[in-house]
This record gives sequence, C-alpha cells and structure tokens, in this order.
Amino acid sequence: MEKGLAFFLRTDRLVSRMSLAIETKGLTRYFGDLRAVDDLDLRVEAGTFYGFLGPNGAGKSTTIKMLTGLLAPTRGAMRLLDEDISDVEKARQVKRRIGVVPEELALFDNLTAHEYLTFIGRMYKLPMETVRERSRELLAMMNLDGEQKKLTLEYSHGMKKKLTLAAALIPNPDLLFLDEPFEGVDAVSSRVLRDVLKRCVQRGATVFLTSHVLEIVEKLCTDVGIIAKGKLVHQSTMEDIRREGSLEERFLEAVGSDHIERQTLSWLGD
Repeated sequence: MEKGLAFFLRTDRLVSRMSLAIETKGLTRYFGDLRAVDDLDLRVEAGTFYGFLGPNGAGKSTTIKMLTGLLAPTRGAMRLLDEDISDVEKARQVKRRIGVVPEELALFDNLTAHEYLTFIGRMYKLPMETVRERSRELLAMMNLDGEQKKLTLEYSHGMKKKLTLAAALIPNPDLLFLDEPFEGVDAVSSRVLRDVLKRCVQRGATVFLTSHVLEIVEKLCTDVGIIAKGKLVHQSTMEDIRREGSLEERFLEAVGSDHIERQTLSWLGD
C-alpha cells in the first residue's frame, strides 16, 4: 500500500499540535426559524483525527458545509489553517489546501473516473504530470483502475463514494473533511481507507470526520466533539473518554435521554 500511495509518504509536514486547524466562535446557522447550528465554538488542533458526532439532524453536515464554504453562516467567525476565511482571498488560498467528501455525492455523470480526477486535479492547479501519477495511484488503491471506460453514471453508490474520496485526496490536503465517508464502502476498501487516513494524520494533516459508526470513530480518532440540537455538548480527547468508559456511553450521556428512550413494538411484548 505504501508504494501505491507514494505522494502521501513524500510529505514532510511539521505541525505543532498547539496550532489550530479549525476554530469557530459563535458559529450559527438558521433555516427559517430552525437554528440548525447554535453558537458553535470548535477548536480542532492541527494534526489530529477529529470525530464530529451527533444524532441525525444535530447539525453535523451543516457545520461542514459552512466550514468548507458551501453554506454561509448566519453569524459567527471561522478560521481554517490559521487563516480568517471571511477574507475572500485567504479563503481561496485555504480551499487549495483542503479536501472534502460531502454528505451528498456530486459527480459528473458523463466522465470516467480518470477524467473526473483529472478535472479535480486541474481545479487545484496541480501539474498535469502530478495529476496523472496521483490519479493512477488513487484509482488502484480504490480498486477502480479496472473501470477505465465506465462512466460514473454507471457506478454503484459504493464506487461513487470511493471516487469522491479519491478526489478529496488528490491535492494531498492539509485539512480533510469527511462526511460519512465509509457509508456504502465494502470492508476491504474501508480497511485501506482507514490506513491511508491514519497515514495522512501521521504526516501532519488534520482529518475532520463525521460518522454514525462509533466503532470506527473509536478506532481512528484522537479527539471527539459531540453536537446535539445544534450545540456542542462535549469535546475531549479519546484518551480521556477511554479512561472514564466507552465512547458509546459518553455519546448517549451527552445527547440526552430523549434520544435513548427505549421503544418497542406492541406485538413483541414487554
């Protein structure tokens, strides 16, 4: 695997854990009368693997959309990679250093995987030779290199998810946003992806991950934030959580009893 992902291994990032990859202050987003994200104060240290957890509708995807510039906040401030992204020029520079796997996949149906990665690589202004090399390595890693002529229109959901991940990785980002990246991905590819993401963090990149699979978060993440009803209700290291119990216990405690009331079906009895 290491040989097949050489461009990740050649990175020589030196990152201080005291610097912040993500910082928000009072970040808020309304949809009509609904406050989807409510005065969010996030602090994500550079070089961490950060798990951002919460029930359905808690505000996770809305937060990622604001951080990546896909959605304007109602109010609040955001800094990414030590830059104030309210400044248009700084935001443009920061976007060249981040990769994103959004909740809703958006591919160009009439392109092949290679054509799509070439388009993404050129959008990042990577040299053509670099784009060709990284595309080859990523498609091999994702087991998509045998689908040279197939259009993404014909891809399964899992194949589309893997191609979107490849596109997020092609710039070798300093900051990677992943919104449910393992959904629909087979077990073999999932293992490869986990290993690659760990290597990214070891080399100094920051990964910001949302997932409903707590086992994956517990295995991968160094730090965890939990959001419920738009508010950040817990933030700590995985090490601290393990000292006091399990991630599942901390999650259920943090989101509140209204999310964990036991339900049953009448025909199953008490």
